[in-house]
Amino acid sequence: MDLQLQGKNVLITGGSKGIGKAIAKVFLTEGANVAIAARSVDFLKKAKEELGDGVTIFQSDITKTEEREKLIRSFVEKKGSIDILVNNAGGSNGGTVIETDLDLFHVAMELNYFSAVHLSKLAVEQMKKNGSGAIINITSIFGRESGGKVTYNNAKAALISFTKSLADEVIRYGIRVNSVAPGSILHDTGNWKKRMEESPEKIKAFVENEIPAGRFGAVEEVANVVAFLASEKASWIVGASLNVDGGQSRMNF
Repeated sequence: MDLQLQGKNVLITGGSKGIGKAIAKVFLTEGANVAIAARSVDFLKKAKEELGDGVTIFQSDITKTEEREKLIRSFVEKKGSIDILVNNAGGSNGGTVIETDLDLFHVAMELNYFSAVHLSKLAVEQMKKNGSGAIINITSIFGRESGGKVTYNNAKAALISFTKSLADEVIRYGIRVNSVAPGSILHDTGNWKKRMEESPEKIKAFVENEIPAGRFGAVEEVANVVAFLASEKASWIVGASLNVDGGQSRMNF
Protein backbone atom coordinates (compact mmCIF):
# COMPACT_ATOMS: atom_id res chain seq x y z
CA MET A 1 0.00 0.00 0.00
CA ASP A 2 1.30 3.44 -0.94
CA LEU A 3 0.86 5.52 2.21
CA GLN A 4 1.58 8.74 0.32
CA LEU A 5 4.23 9.83 2.79
CA GLN A 6 6.79 10.89 0.18
CA GLY A 7 8.47 14.15 1.15
CA LYS A 8 6.79 14.36 4.55
CA ASN A 9 9.00 15.81 7.29
CA VAL A 10 9.04 13.37 10.20
CA LEU A 11 10.58 13.76 13.66
CA ILE A 12 10.91 10.70 15.91
CA THR A 13 12.08 10.95 19.52
CA GLY A 14 13.94 8.00 21.01
CA GLY A 15 14.70 7.12 17.41
CA SER A 16 18.20 5.71 17.73
CA LYS A 17 17.23 2.15 18.71
CA GLY A 18 14.41 -0.31 19.20
CA ILE A 19 10.91 0.72 18.19
CA GLY A 20 11.99 4.26 17.33
CA LYS A 21 14.64 3.12 14.87
CA ALA A 22 12.18 0.71 13.24
CA ILE A 23 9.69 3.57 12.85
CA ALA A 24 12.38 5.66 11.19
CA LYS A 25 13.17 2.83 8.78
CA VAL A 26 9.55 2.44 7.70
CA PHE A 27 9.16 6.16 7.04
CA LEU A 28 12.40 6.21 5.06
CA THR A 29 11.12 3.32 2.97
CA GLU A 30 7.99 5.36 2.28
CA GLY A 31 10.11 8.24 0.97
CA ALA A 32 9.73 10.61 3.93
CA ASN A 33 12.34 13.06 5.19
CA VAL A 34 13.21 11.55 8.56
CA ALA A 35 15.00 12.91 11.62
CA ILE A 36 15.63 11.02 14.83
CA ALA A 37 16.40 12.48 18.24
CA ALA A 38 18.02 10.82 21.25
CA ARG A 39 20.34 11.57 24.15
CA SER A 40 23.23 9.33 23.12
CA VAL A 41 25.41 10.61 20.29
CA ASP A 42 26.96 7.16 19.92
CA PHE A 43 23.59 5.47 19.41
CA LEU A 44 22.54 8.21 17.01
CA LYS A 45 25.66 7.76 14.89
CA LYS A 46 25.21 4.00 14.88
CA ALA A 47 21.58 4.37 13.82
CA LYS A 48 22.58 6.71 11.00
CA GLU A 49 25.09 4.13 9.77
CA GLU A 50 22.33 1.51 9.70
CA LEU A 51 19.56 3.71 8.29
CA GLY A 52 21.67 5.59 5.75
CA ASP A 53 22.38 9.20 4.88
CA GLY A 54 18.68 9.88 4.34
CA VAL A 55 18.17 10.27 8.08
CA THR A 56 19.06 13.41 10.06
CA ILE A 57 20.14 13.10 13.69
CA PHE A 58 19.59 15.48 16.59
CA GLN A 59 21.23 15.00 19.99
CA SER A 60 18.66 16.09 22.56
CA ASP A 61 17.69 15.39 26.16
CA ILE A 62 13.94 15.80 25.88
CA THR A 63 13.43 15.69 29.64
CA LYS A 64 14.56 19.34 29.62
CA THR A 65 12.28 22.17 28.53
CA GLU A 66 14.97 24.15 26.74
CA GLU A 67 16.17 21.05 24.88
CA ARG A 68 12.67 20.36 23.58
CA GLU A 69 12.31 23.92 22.35
CA LYS A 70 15.71 23.75 20.67
CA LEU A 71 14.85 20.42 19.03
CA ILE A 72 11.67 21.66 17.35
CA ARG A 73 13.32 24.94 16.38
CA SER A 74 16.33 23.16 14.86
CA PHE A 75 14.15 20.64 13.03
CA VAL A 76 11.97 23.32 11.45
CA GLU A 77 15.01 25.40 10.50
CA LYS A 78 16.53 22.38 8.75
CA LYS A 79 13.41 20.86 7.18
CA GLY A 80 11.25 23.93 6.69
CA SER A 81 8.20 22.46 8.44
CA ILE A 82 7.09 19.51 10.53
CA ASP A 83 4.43 17.19 9.14
CA ILE A 84 4.65 14.22 11.52
CA LEU A 85 5.82 13.96 15.12
CA VAL A 86 6.29 10.57 16.77
CA ASN A 87 6.69 10.81 20.55
CA ASN A 88 8.45 7.51 21.13
CA ALA A 89 11.00 8.27 23.86
CA GLY A 90 10.20 6.64 27.19
CA GLY A 91 11.30 4.27 29.90
CA SER A 92 10.40 2.81 33.28
CA ASN A 93 11.87 2.98 36.76
CA GLY A 94 11.13 2.10 40.36
CA GLY A 95 9.04 -0.78 41.64
CA THR A 96 5.89 -0.87 43.76
CA VAL A 97 4.23 2.33 44.92
CA ILE A 98 5.43 1.87 48.50
CA GLU A 99 9.06 1.23 47.63
CA THR A 100 9.40 3.87 44.90
CA ASP A 101 10.68 7.31 45.88
CA LEU A 102 8.46 10.21 44.87
CA ASP A 103 11.32 11.67 42.82
CA LEU A 104 11.14 8.67 40.50
CA PHE A 105 7.48 9.41 39.78
CA HIS A 106 8.53 12.90 38.68
CA VAL A 107 11.33 11.48 36.52
CA ALA A 108 8.96 9.02 34.83
CA MET A 109 6.36 11.69 34.14
CA GLU A 110 8.95 14.06 32.69
CA LEU A 111 10.29 11.43 30.30
CA ASN A 112 7.10 9.62 29.33
CA TYR A 113 4.50 12.35 29.61
CA PHE A 114 5.60 15.97 29.88
CA SER A 115 8.13 15.63 27.07
CA ALA A 116 5.39 14.43 24.71
CA VAL A 117 2.95 17.10 25.89
CA HIS A 118 5.46 19.90 25.33
CA LEU A 119 6.76 18.62 21.99
CA SER A 120 3.19 18.15 20.78
CA LYS A 121 2.28 21.71 21.73
CA LEU A 122 5.34 23.03 19.91
CA ALA A 123 4.64 20.88 16.87
CA VAL A 124 0.99 21.97 16.73
CA GLU A 125 2.09 25.60 16.50
CA GLN A 126 3.99 24.72 13.33
CA MET A 127 1.42 22.31 11.88
CA LYS A 128 -1.39 24.87 12.17
CA LYS A 129 0.48 27.04 9.67
CA ASN A 130 0.16 24.29 7.06
CA GLY A 131 -3.36 23.22 7.99
CA SER A 132 -2.29 19.60 8.41
CA GLY A 133 -0.16 17.25 10.48
CA ALA A 134 -0.08 14.05 12.46
CA ILE A 135 1.15 13.27 15.96
CA ILE A 136 1.59 9.69 17.12
CA ASN A 137 2.29 8.95 20.79
CA ILE A 138 3.84 5.60 21.67
CA THR A 139 2.18 4.46 24.86
CA SER A 140 1.68 0.90 26.15
CA ILE A 141 -1.04 -1.61 26.87
CA PHE A 142 -0.08 -0.90 30.48
CA GLY A 143 -1.35 2.62 30.04
CA ARG A 144 -4.77 1.15 29.30
CA GLU A 145 -4.90 -1.44 32.09
CA SER A 146 -2.96 -2.33 35.24
CA GLY A 147 0.46 -3.91 34.83
CA GLY A 148 4.10 -3.00 34.52
CA LYS A 149 5.92 -0.68 36.89
CA VAL A 150 3.60 1.83 38.49
CA THR A 151 5.49 4.95 37.39
CA TYR A 152 5.42 3.79 33.76
CA ASN A 153 1.78 2.69 34.00
CA ASN A 154 0.73 6.06 35.41
CA ALA A 155 2.67 8.11 32.85
CA LYS A 156 1.42 6.12 29.85
CA ALA A 157 -2.17 6.30 31.10
CA ALA A 158 -1.81 10.07 31.30
CA LEU A 159 -0.38 10.17 27.77
CA ILE A 160 -3.32 8.19 26.38
CA SER A 161 -5.71 10.64 28.04
CA PHE A 162 -3.72 13.58 26.67
CA THR A 163 -3.83 12.07 23.18
CA LYS A 164 -7.62 12.11 23.15
CA SER A 165 -7.84 15.63 24.58
CA LEU A 166 -5.39 17.10 22.09
CA ALA A 167 -6.90 15.15 19.19
CA ASP A 168 -10.36 16.59 19.75
CA GLU A 169 -8.89 20.07 20.07
CA VAL A 170 -6.74 20.20 16.93
CA ILE A 171 -8.59 18.08 14.36
CA ARG A 172 -10.35 21.28 13.28
CA TYR A 173 -6.94 22.48 12.08
CA GLY A 174 -6.35 19.34 10.03
CA ILE A 175 -4.06 17.82 12.66
CA ARG A 176 -4.69 14.23 13.74
CA VAL A 177 -3.41 12.86 17.05
CA ASN A 178 -3.45 9.16 17.95
CA SER A 179 -1.49 6.72 20.07
CA VAL A 180 -0.13 3.21 19.62
CA ALA A 181 -0.06 0.92 22.64
CA PRO A 182 2.48 -1.88 22.17
CA GLY A 183 2.51 -5.03 24.23
CA SER A 184 5.73 -6.96 24.91
CA ILE A 185 8.13 -6.22 22.04
CA LEU A 186 11.46 -8.00 21.61
CA HIS A 187 14.51 -6.15 20.32
CA ASP A 188 18.25 -6.21 20.96
CA THR A 189 18.39 -3.17 23.28
CA GLY A 190 15.19 -3.86 25.21
CA ASN A 191 14.45 -5.29 28.63
CA TRP A 192 12.83 -8.46 27.26
CA LYS A 193 16.06 -9.42 25.50
CA LYS A 194 17.99 -9.08 28.77
CA ARG A 195 15.38 -11.04 30.72
CA MET A 196 15.38 -13.81 28.12
CA GLU A 197 19.14 -14.17 28.37
CA GLU A 198 18.98 -14.23 32.18
CA SER A 199 16.07 -16.66 32.53
CA PRO A 200 15.00 -18.26 29.23
CA GLU A 201 12.62 -20.80 30.79
CA LYS A 202 10.83 -18.15 32.83
CA ILE A 203 10.38 -15.94 29.78
CA LYS A 204 9.21 -18.88 27.68
CA ALA A 205 6.52 -19.54 30.28
CA PHE A 206 5.56 -15.86 30.29
CA VAL A 207 5.03 -15.88 26.54
CA GLU A 208 2.98 -19.08 26.66
CA ASN A 209 0.79 -17.81 29.49
CA GLU A 210 0.44 -14.12 28.66
CA ILE A 211 0.60 -13.65 24.88
CA PRO A 212 -2.10 -15.51 22.93
CA ALA A 213 -0.13 -15.15 19.69
CA GLY A 214 2.59 -17.29 21.28
CA ARG A 215 5.53 -14.98 20.67
CA PHE A 216 6.90 -11.51 21.34
CA GLY A 217 6.04 -8.72 18.96
CA ALA A 218 8.62 -7.29 16.55
CA VAL A 219 9.52 -3.63 16.31
CA GLU A 220 8.50 -3.60 12.65
CA GLU A 221 4.97 -4.60 13.62
CA VAL A 222 4.67 -1.47 15.74
CA ALA A 223 6.38 0.72 13.15
CA ASN A 224 3.98 -0.29 10.37
CA VAL A 225 0.98 0.77 12.46
CA VAL A 226 2.61 4.12 13.26
CA ALA A 227 3.23 4.84 9.58
CA PHE A 228 -0.38 3.94 8.72
CA LEU A 229 -1.77 6.23 11.44
CA ALA A 230 0.43 9.08 10.20
CA SER A 231 -0.85 8.67 6.65
CA GLU A 232 -4.02 9.96 5.02
CA LYS A 233 -5.16 6.34 4.78
CA ALA A 234 -6.08 6.81 8.46
CA SER A 235 -7.81 10.15 7.89
CA TRP A 236 -10.87 9.29 10.01
CA ILE A 237 -8.93 7.92 12.99
CA VAL A 238 -8.77 10.66 15.59
CA GLY A 239 -7.85 10.34 19.28
CA ALA A 240 -7.59 6.55 19.16
CA SER A 241 -5.30 4.27 21.12
CA LEU A 242 -4.51 1.15 19.10
CA ASN A 243 -3.18 -1.99 20.77
CA VAL A 244 -0.33 -3.74 18.95
CA ASP A 245 0.11 -6.70 21.25
CA GLY A 246 -0.73 -10.09 19.74
CA GLY A 247 -3.74 -10.31 22.03
CA GLN A 248 -1.75 -9.73 25.22
CA SER A 249 -4.00 -7.09 26.76
CA ARG A 250 -7.04 -8.20 28.71
CA MET A 251 -9.42 -5.37 27.95
CA ASN A 252 -12.55 -5.71 25.82
CA PHE A 253 -11.93 -2.53 23.81
